[in-house]
Amino acid sequence: MNRRSVFLLLALMVLLPFRSPAPLIYTPGEGWIYEPVGGEGRWQRTRAKDQLIVAQEAFDKKDYSLARRASRRVIKVWPLSDYAPQAQYILGRSYEERGMDERAFKEYQKLLQQYPRFVNCEEVLKRQYAIADRFLAGAWFRLWDYIPFFPSMERTADMFGKVVENGPYSEIAPSAQMKIGQAREQQENYPEAVKAYERAADRYSDNSRVASDALFKAGLAYGKQAQTSEYDQSMAGQAISTFTDFMTLYPDDQRVPQAQKIISELKTEQARGNFEIARFYESSGKWAAAKTYYNEVVNLLLAEPNSPYALQSRERIVELNKRIEPANK
Repeated sequence: MNRRSVFLLLALMVLLPFRSPAPLIYTPGEGWIYEPVGGEGRWQRTRAKDQLIVAQEAFDKKDYSLARRASRRVIKVWPLSDYAPQAQYILGRSYEERGMDERAFKEYQKLLQQYPRFVNCEEVLKRQYAIADRFLAGAWFRLWDYIPFFPSMERTADMFGKVVENGPYSEIAPSAQMKIGQAREQQENYPEAVKAYERAADRYSDNSRVASDALFKAGLAYGKQAQTSEYDQSMAGQAISTFTDFMTLYPDDQRVPQAQKIISELKTEQARGNFEIARFYESSGKWAAAKTYYNEVVNLLLAEPNSPYALQSRERIVELNKRIEPANK
């Protein structure tokens, strides 16, 4: 839908009256609803229990519009009743069944915050997780619940964050924390991805599967961060340190060879950077500084002493010593 169409739709919504002849009725906060001619208000009851029955029966019949109205009335008129939590649940389910995922997520969030003792909290958490996962897969957020607008990894990460906050030690919390990192990576926000993975590794350290995966992915995120612009030696060092911790803590993990290969590649890149700096200092006649950086290259490539950078660096150190020693006498 192009921008002109969106503005036209908004204009129509503003110009139309709040109430139109049955069977379509617009209610602020609820949107357009269908009421059969002569049936306006017939679904309303005077007791919370009876109103909840209307909501549940409507939901079972897949009349989600009526289910929303009836459950919302329970919440509004009898917010402290024993029936309000179930009504809030039906409200969220009705939105979810209509494919209005973001609205459903918000209603589930209200349920968990306002009625924390609701018996099906674990199921609600799983529903929130499933909704966030659909957005992670590329589903679009909607403007005013109806107009497809854009995908957003920022909002998706926030959704997974709420799942973790709602149940930090629930069955799905470790996976939700990992998904925050994944959403951040899709944003190419690698610093936040690293934080998410490291938090997962720390908080769920007793779960070796989650902790090892989190540590490995944190190393990958550090590596990606190192490559984002000019090669960042400090981030490369963080990646090497993280992969080293991973191999130390989980020596039997099948990804250890991959981690070793990545470390070797990172060290080679670090060595290349130091080698170029050393050459610059040497060409400028700053021999002591050049020697320091050539030594860095040699130290980085101790595991690969015959690599081109290591061999050339050792040769240059020998030549520089010939210049530095007479100069010091």
